[in-house]
Amino acid sequence: MDTKRFLVNGKWIASDVELPIYAPYDKRQVGAAFQANTAYIEEAISGSLMAFREAGKLLAEDRQRILQSVSDGIRENHERFSRLIAEEAGKPLKAARVETERAIFTFALAAQEAMRVRDESIALDVQPGIEKRKGTVRRFPAGVVTAITPFNFPLNLVAHKVAPAIACGCPVILKPAPQTPLTALALAELIQEAGLPAGHLQVLPLRNEDTAPLIEDDRIKVLSFTGSAAVGWELKSRARKKRVLLELGGNAAVIIHNDADIGHAATRCAAGGFSYAGQSCISVQRILVERRVYSDFLSELLLKVKALRSGDPLDESTDVGPLIRQADAIRVKAWIDEAIAEGAKALCGGERNGPMVEPTVLTNTKPAQKVNREEIFGPVVTVEPYDSFESALVMANDSKYGLQAGVFTADRGRIDLAFQQLEVGGVIVNEVPTFRADQMPYGGVKDSGLGREGVKYAMEEMTERKILVR
Repeated sequence: MDTKRFLVNGKWIASDVELPIYAPYDKRQVGAAFQANTAYIEEAISGSLMAFREAGKLLAEDRQRILQSVSDGIRENHERFSRLIAEEAGKPLKAARVETERAIFTFALAAQEAMRVRDESIALDVQPGIEKRKGTVRRFPAGVVTAITPFNFPLNLVAHKVAPAIACGCPVILKPAPQTPLTALALAELIQEAGLPAGHLQVLPLRNEDTAPLIEDDRIKVLSFTGSAAVGWELKSRARKKRVLLELGGNAAVIIHNDADIGHAATRCAAGGFSYAGQSCISVQRILVERRVYSDFLSELLLKVKALRSGDPLDESTDVGPLIRQADAIRVKAWIDEAIAEGAKALCGGERNGPMVEPTVLTNTKPAQKVNREEIFGPVVTVEPYDSFESALVMANDSKYGLQAGVFTADRGRIDLAFQQLEVGGVIVNEVPTFRADQMPYGGVKDSGLGREGVKYAMEEMTERKILVR
């Protein structure tokens, strides 16, 4: 099999080190990529700065055309991208196809946003002596962007950093996750074929230990990172004067009140908790159910969870695949066992086989246990009762994270109360917090992050306001 080269200043580079990529499910090699080193970082930064100085020559219509061409290219290679995601990330093929569809939309949306001019007029004639002055505020690209992406959405989370950067005229240096560089490199090929000038996109499959210059160099103006909270906040402390955008972890809560459609809530919680083996920062983790419907909900949920099929991600019928590394499966199993040893009860699942963890439903857990307190990032949910909606809000907020929360109720007053009081970046009504539309502002509070993604909102993070006074 061919080894994928990496992209620096429009050239595809073969280094002295090859990084083999293995399928998480069965450890067979699915590809390889040449690994970049620190010598290439300086080349990438210098080339990106040169591209930024020439960015004015890349008109909005050029950026629109390039982005739409990339969207079309992903569509034409839909199955290729989907299988690549399934192979290197271990994501079930049907979920990988959904990710590919979303990436098509993300680039198409960025193409539209590239053509939108959002000048803001400021009234200056409200003070004596400047009655004839007018102000115009416009956003300009901030400069070179470092984009660091995780393994779990190797196409669409790359799209959510690269597409907005192209749309607003910022060169971007992409460091994909070590486990999943192949999808990012395949996307870079499409972007180059679409006509993006050299230096506007660099792709460096680096070891995490070699990434420091992309974090600390003051010539880079924006750092956009998606990953764990511990790593994200540590990177922010080293980023110096940069604008920092962090999309971090969560242990998402769902509140299910007695007036909800219990069957619908159970179906959505099964999907939101166990899709891609729970390896999403907005996977359902903590389910809070009003006591009067607690037993009915549990019965419905267990039926749905036990019907999920675990196995090979390339099998069309698979719902739950492996964790990205066996070490993660071992950790998840240890957290389950620790909770059970302290009095929790596993209503289903709880076992591990290699990188596979059975879909697990726990009850009788305690807030301080890791299965509730930390981000489990595995196929595990906890289900506990509550007595009042207000107490459920308190329970949901009892977390260092605050990314998204789901609320199932028919009562508008409760919805408004949840919107006001839940300490999260997004409240999703009659749906699980795993819901994300690619055009919406997406991000969290507390340890869950800083800033917002979603193409238009990411463009705002990557640009600076400037005022013209006439």
